[in-house]
Amino acid sequence: MKRSSTQLRKTRETEIEVKLNIDGKGKSDINTGLGFLNHMLELFAFFAIFDLEIKAKGDLEVDIHHTNEDIGITLGKALKEALGNARGIKRFGEATVSMEECLVRVNIDICGRSRFDYAEKQLLPLSSPDLKYSYEEGEHFLESFIKQCGINLNLGIIKGSQDTHHVLEAIFKGLGLALKMACSIEPRRQGITSTKGIIDL
Repeated sequence: MKRSSTQLRKTRETEIEVKLNIDGKGKSDINTGLGFLNHMLELFAFFAIFDLEIKAKGDLEVDIHHTNEDIGITLGKALKEALGNARGIKRFGEATVSMEECLVRVNIDICGRSRFDYAEKQLLPLSSPDLKYSYEEGEHFLESFIKQCGINLNLGIIKGSQDTHHVLEAIFKGLGLALKMACSIEPRRQGITSTKGIIDL
C-alpha cells in the first residue's frame, strides 16, 4: 500500500498544495514564499526521508501568519491521510539534535490524540531581529501541523541559544528524524501498535 497523499487548501487568504510520500527518498520541492520556512521544511523532509512538494501562495503583504499556519494545517492533513489506519507503524519516535551551541529533544507518539507540549520552557530563545521568521511563528506552525494529524509532540530545549535559526533548525531536523522512526513499519507487528487495537487518526 502506497503511503502518500495530496492535499489542497484554498481560502481567501491562502492557496496551498502539499504532496507527501512517507516512503520516499528525502526529495523536496518547496516554495512557500517564506525562504526560512522553505529551508526548515527541506531539512524536515531530508531527515524524515519523506518526499515532499509544497506550493503556497498567501497574503504575505499583510504578514506571514496565515501562510505559515495554513501550510502547517495542510501538511498535517497530508500526513494523516498518508498514514491511513497506521497499521504496523512503530508509533513512537524520538531524536536529540545539536545545532552548534543549542541542544533540542523531540518525542513523538502517533496515537490519534493531538497534543503539543514543551518542557524547559524557560530556555526558549529570543527572537532574532535579523530573521524574518520568529521562534513564535515556528511554534505556531508546529501547533497547526500537530492538530491535524493526531500526533502527540513533546519538545524540549535542553540547552538554549539566542540564535533563533539554530534552535528552529534543530527542532525541524529532530521532527524529521522522530517521524522517520515513528512512521517506519515494525516487521514483526501484524496489526495496530496499540493494545486497544485501533489508532484513531
